[in-house]
Amino acid sequence: MEWTAIDVGLLSILPPVVAIVLALITKEVIFSLILGILSGTTIYALSTGTGIVGIFDTTVTLMADKLSGNTTMIIFLCLLGILVALVNKAGGSKAYGEWAVQKLKTKKSASIATAFLGVLIFIDDYFNCLTVGTVMRPVTDRVKLSREKLAYLIDATAAPICIIAPISSWAASVISYYPETTGMSGMMAFLSSVPMNLYAILTLIMVFSMAARKNADYGPMLKAELDAEKGIISDVDMSKEEEKYLLNSEGSKGKICDLVVPIVILIIASILAMIYVGGYWGEEKMSLFDAFGNTDAGAALALGAFVTLILTFIYYMCRKVLSFKDFFSCMNPGVNSMVAACIILTLAWTISGVCRDLLSTGPYVASLVENSGVPMAILPVLIFVVACLLAFSTGTAWGTFGILIPIIISICEIAAPELLITTLSATLAGSVFGDHTSPISDTTILASTGARCDHLKHVGTQVPYALTVAACCVVGYLVAGFTAGMGFAVSTVITLIVSIICLAILLIVLPKVYRKNKTA
Repeated sequence: MEWTAIDVGLLSILPPVVAIVLALITKEVIFSLILGILSGTTIYALSTGTGIVGIFDTTVTLMADKLSGNTTMIIFLCLLGILVALVNKAGGSKAYGEWAVQKLKTKKSASIATAFLGVLIFIDDYFNCLTVGTVMRPVTDRVKLSREKLAYLIDATAAPICIIAPISSWAASVISYYPETTGMSGMMAFLSSVPMNLYAILTLIMVFSMAARKNADYGPMLKAELDAEKGIISDVDMSKEEEKYLLNSEGSKGKICDLVVPIVILIIASILAMIYVGGYWGEEKMSLFDAFGNTDAGAALALGAFVTLILTFIYYMCRKVLSFKDFFSCMNPGVNSMVAACIILTLAWTISGVCRDLLSTGPYVASLVENSGVPMAILPVLIFVVACLLAFSTGTAWGTFGILIPIIISICEIAAPELLITTLSATLAGSVFGDHTSPISDTTILASTGARCDHLKHVGTQVPYALTVAACCVVGYLVAGFTAGMGFAVSTVITLIVSIICLAILLIVLPKVYRKNKTA
């Protein structure tokens, strides 16, 4: 449906403000998004004279319009949830854990293997947290790695790897928020943002650095590691509610290949689907790069996931690791695991539509920024900080994407086109920081659950590490803002070099300073 956006001035920023303020107060993102949507449709209905009935009619119609336009994303998420349930049921993850117990004998090797498995499972953060934790916990307990360190390794390779992998539930979410009117497809914008997603890149560098180096820990994590050396393990009893999310593969015949093969099939099928949907084999001769840029990510990912399920069915049936009945018993649990994500996505799409299609929020905010005299060079770092605070307060990166992405696109198109991708990257990076550190974030809770670590201890030990990376990101995005005039490629190289050097210095200095102070 075509909507006619109206100019309501200052009132146009009310929906995102209501959503943000209520999220900060209530910590309930769904409630906050609903109220934000209703505040916007109320302004629109009263301004256009449709009255009270128009409020609810506009809300439902807009929500249905956004959902229908993104149906393939919902299908992809549901199919992905089913695939996750199947891999767990088949016992592939369990087989990796049994191999790891036999082969990994040192704390260093167990830490690196945990980080590597976290990077391998990049298709979904929920799958990542629960699988890596459940598989690696017996291994890390044996080598006396603390549960807090295990929870950090899990959490730091969940969202950060998902947000830079183009074939993941997170990529699907980001792409769905990117408006088609910008002249760049959502997939191309996402791929372009990856090199500047400083928080994700630096966090992954830090994870492997902390896993490989001796005496690298500092802050509360150091105490947890020293306690683990003494045999003091921060164990917690899982409730029945938590246990139902853990791996259920008793009696399975699974092997490591039953984990790896479906993931490899998904990658290959999704890439082929992307270039197919993009027109690579169409009548018009198109290059591989152009086909990726022209693709419909939602349709391609849904197609790739569907083909993956069919091939996985054939593979598991031939391997006889699952019966016909067991295979299809994973359908309902798999879809159910994605319901919450689908609800948040639908509401976030709707509030984005309220701001963009009804109230012209983006152009209004852009005009304010343009006339404010604020140097555009500091826009990326400002957006990074705002995204950090919003995602930390709400516990969701996806909701933050939906609120901020349409606004920052409108600002940059008018006031600073050269900063569009950099600012988009800063939005994604800040959102991941908030999701990584927030005590009410799903992935933070699931990392604690998978590692069987006290939740508050997990939060307390990983926040100093996350803040270390965030401090380097602040420096990096300042550099990115002031070097934007040199071109995106040059700016990216300079920014990455400066950010990595800052991180290297901090990772060398902080453990020494902390240990020296503790000794004193």
